[in-house]
Amino acid sequence: MNATQEPISIKLPLGKQVFFASDFHLGVPNEAASRARERKIVHWLDTIAPQAHTIFLLGDLFDFWFEYKHVIPKGFIRFQGKLAELVDAGIHIIFFTGNHDLWLFDYFPKELGIPVYRSPHTVLINDFRLYVGHGDGLGKGDKTYKVLKKLFQSRFLQWLFTQVHPDRGIGFANWWSRKSRAANVQKDEEFLGEEEWLWAYSKEVEKRHHHDGYVFGHRHLPLNLEVGEASRYINLGEWFKCCTYARCDGQTIELLKFT
Repeated sequence: MNATQEPISIKLPLGKQVFFASDFHLGVPNEAASRARERKIVHWLDTIAPQAHTIFLLGDLFDFWFEYKHVIPKGFIRFQGKLAELVDAGIHIIFFTGNHDLWLFDYFPKELGIPVYRSPHTVLINDFRLYVGHGDGLGKGDKTYKVLKKLFQSRFLQWLFTQVHPDRGIGFANWWSRKSRAANVQKDEEFLGEEEWLWAYSKEVEKRHHHDGYVFGHRHLPLNLEVGEASRYINLGEWFKCCTYARCDGQTIELLKFT
C-alpha cells in the first residue's frame, strides 16, 4: 500500500449511498447465458439508481477485454449503454480493472466518462475510510500469476497483441480465459479460513493504516469478516450464482444479494 497515495474522496448527500460490485465476467460461458446475466445486471443498476451517488465496479466486468485503436470486443452494449445513461444522469461510476480486463485503456474514460484505476485506493466516504480494489496479485503467494501480470502490463506485449487481427487475438484470449476459469472453478467456491489471502492481506494493511473496511472482488466468494476490532473485510462475490454487492451509507457497509 502506498501511504502517500491521494484518496478518492466522496461527500455523500443526505439519502444517497455508494455501491460496489465486481466479477460480472460478461462473455462466458456462452452468448445466451452472458446475455441473461447482462440483463440482470442492467436491472440491478436500474434498481439502485435512485439511491446511488457513486458506483464502484471492481474489475472482471468482462471475461476478456482488449482495446485496439479502433476496435473493442463485440457485445455488452446494453451494459455499456446503461452505464452511459447513469453517468449522464449525474451518477459517478468508477472502474477498477481486474485480471480479466486489465487491458482496458481509454475507451471508458473518453466514451463513457468513467475514470479507470489500476491499483487499490483508499476511499473516503464522508469520514468512513475504505480500502478498495479488485484484489488480484495482493498478499503472499500466487507468484506465477504475479509474474504473468507484469508481463501483461508490458507496453511491448500490449503493442504486440495489437499486431494480431482482432478476430484471432480476441478469439485466442477468450479460449485462454475459459480454460483458466474451468481449472479454478472449484477452488473459487472453497472458503480457506485463515488462508484466505485477501482477508490476511487486509489484516496486514490494518496493522499499518486503519480503514473501516476492505472491499475486494476477484475471490468469487461473498464474505463479510472481521478485521481487528473495528473493521470489516468484504468480498463482493460474483454474478454467476451469487449476484452479491455492497452498499455504504457513509457510516456502515453491508453485503447484500440481488434477487
